[in-house]
Amino acid sequence: MNAPDRFELFVLAEGEKKITEKVVSGMSNCSDFILLKEDHTLGNLLSAYLKMAPHVMMAAYKIGHPNVPEVLLRVQTDGSITPREALVTVCKQLVAMYGQLGREFQKELALRQYADQGEHAGGAGGAPGGGPSGQNGF
Repeated sequence: MNAPDRFELFVLAEGEKKITEKVVSGMSNCSDFILLKEDHTLGNLLSAYLKMAPHVMMAAYKIGHPNVPEVLLRVQTDGSITPREALVTVCKQLVAMYGQLGREFQKELALRQYADQGEHAGGAGGAPGGGPSGQNGF
């Protein structure tokens, strides 16, 4: 088959840059960012959060071709910050948000594991709610 190796879709080659910026000359305070080895997942996420950011007038992305793992992200600001500053700020906010989500997930997982251990240590009898011990509805 002529399909590329799977790793080529997400691993950068030697010397490749993940993100490059190209200033759009026909529009004020506007830049195109090319994100290599990415797809709709990151393009949609970044453009959605950029649209909510203060000082961002426009943010959009497109995928040039389905077989080319590359996202073109265009950002235009009101001039009080640069498009690059807007992108960096949004990326930092997303990293913080997903870090918090990860911490909350780990906390809930630990609580569930602790609760499950207590359920199994109770000996005979069923779990609260009438079901057999060990069944938690999942």
